[in-house]
Amino acid sequence: MKKTEDIHPGKERGIILVVSAPSGAGKTTVCAEFLNVMPAVRFSVSFTTRRPRRGEIDGRDYHFISEVAFREHIARGEFIEWEENYGNLYGTSKQSVETLLQQGFDVLFDVDTRGAKNLRTAYPDAVFVFMFPPSMSVLRERLMHRGSEAGETLEGRLERAMREIQENKRYDYVIFNDIINDSVDILRSVYIAEKNRRDRLRRRIENFM
Repeated sequence: MKKTEDIHPGKERGIILVVSAPSGAGKTTVCAEFLNVMPAVRFSVSFTTRRPRRGEIDGRDYHFISEVAFREHIARGEFIEWEENYGNLYGTSKQSVETLLQQGFDVLFDVDTRGAKNLRTAYPDAVFVFMFPPSMSVLRERLMHRGSEAGETLEGRLERAMREIQENKRYDYVIFNDIINDSVDILRSVYIAEKNRRDRLRRRIENFM
């Protein structure tokens, strides 16, 4: 996929694009490809207490910190949202996100439905996209080949995925991830359309007039 030329952030405050999906839907791959073709968008790097997985880099995929340090962030009110998942803690830094938005950068969040719910409260004008796997049979097959978290069974993973899928009605857009490149194009189209909504460009319109 051809890389879009870098766009210098303007004076307008950036927007937030939130993508959620059940495990196995391919969300991480699509988000990575989207960031590759939209270099003006910044990725919100979460903090977590879990150990890095193979290939993950501190500061790029997550900020890996101790549970003690994580709870110190909570006590100081420094997270927009945080969740516990399979005994590990995940959270989003308020300061880092606000700094990017104030600089005019747009911010992409790759979070589960619980994190999205908290972001919806903090940023009601954010754009929320839910990603479906191609089918339930594909989802089941993918989950069969994924390692379990904390001894969770396949049926437990499927049950969790179905609970997350039911949350799709709370989102602005949905993407069926049949073909990765097509899904990236759809996500890019959603982003571009939202960037050009009249209410988001009100200040520029007023200056023009």
